[in-house]
Amino acid sequence: MHMDKNPAIPDAAAGPAVYRQYAREWLRANLPAHMRADSLDYRVPTLDECRDWEAAMYRAGLAGMTWPQAYGGLGLTLREHLAVNKEVGALAMPESVSSIGKELAGPIIQTVGTEEQKQQFLPRILSMQDYWCQGFSEPDAGSDLARLRTRAVQEGEHWRINGQKIWTSGAAKAHYCLLLTRTGTVADKHRGLLMFAVPMNTPGIRVVPIKSIDGKESFAEVFFDDVVVPDSARLGAPDEGWNAAIRVLSIERATNRMYRAWRFECELRQLVAACKSDPALSKLLDDGYYQRRIGEVVGEIDALKGLVERTVDLMMAGDRIGARGSLTKLFWSECHQAFAGLALSVVSHVNPRSSALAQRARKHFSTGYLFARAETIYAGTTEVQLDIIAQRIMNLPKD
Repeated sequence: MHMDKNPAIPDAAAGPAVYRQYAREWLRANLPAHMRADSLDYRVPTLDECRDWEAAMYRAGLAGMTWPQAYGGLGLTLREHLAVNKEVGALAMPESVSSIGKELAGPIIQTVGTEEQKQQFLPRILSMQDYWCQGFSEPDAGSDLARLRTRAVQEGEHWRINGQKIWTSGAAKAHYCLLLTRTGTVADKHRGLLMFAVPMNTPGIRVVPIKSIDGKESFAEVFFDDVVVPDSARLGAPDEGWNAAIRVLSIERATNRMYRAWRFECELRQLVAACKSDPALSKLLDDGYYQRRIGEVVGEIDALKGLVERTVDLMMAGDRIGARGSLTKLFWSECHQAFAGLALSVVSHVNPRSSALAQRARKHFSTGYLFARAETIYAGTTEVQLDIIAQRIMNLPKD
């Protein structure tokens, strides 16, 4: 992968519009065709190729936008972050292979970590030297983390950890686990929750892959059997785990992967282009049902864009997003999942005589449909988001 090693990154005072133009030009000039899902040259990129691509983006000033300069970031605002995300979304590039590190571990370490931990972990996350996984969900504590059972017991200057995590994305490749544990009993609910940065090569950790509906093994069960870590692995105080996790999860739902609306739009363009490339499929674009559904998708994309841009405006004005992050997560997951169903119904008409672009779209959207089934589950299920909206925004009673 040959890329400009010393790109002319705009000055911080240049503003979001200049940064967006820079991002557009750099991404389009450097993203290899074989990593574009809408290209006939596409092939599934390797982990190393994804790592090198993301490292190049970081060197080009397109990652770590809002992280402090002292820890490898650029110290810019959410406006520049959004400007870059719009261009990231406009291209059918791979999803980040380091999203847990950049979107969860990094912000949590910035919030509750010591200065030593910030210096140790944050630059390596941005430069793609370390991968992280998230040890939150358990067999009996998925979206309801108050039922978490993995236990951490202090023994002098060390902690002994026992328990089990499930649906742990990227555990097989991770160097560290952002691990949420309990120091008391389940009856304590939100009290006594403690987070650790646990090296995945620590004795007593066992990773068991889980095969998902798309045939991949991106998830895993992770078992912690008498895992001993030093007190220096602790992130924050024993009672800070819940507040830190909820704060970051709410920000994650509202601000991370802001490119989703623009990627959604990119996928719609890919679907329409595939139809136009094939005489049989092009007839679907004249069908009233598909015209109506595509029109609805366009409206949903515009609404999602507006929601994201409004969120940035509010946060730049000093507002705390809190529970409103659930609105964004609920809306995009439900809308995109419905679009995946629509796309699948379109590409189901592709046959061996269809155009090459239509054949590429069939593979892309068939896989995308299977992956989209999880969108209303991960980062908080639809039911949990509705509950949060009802109780914390609409002030409705629990019963």
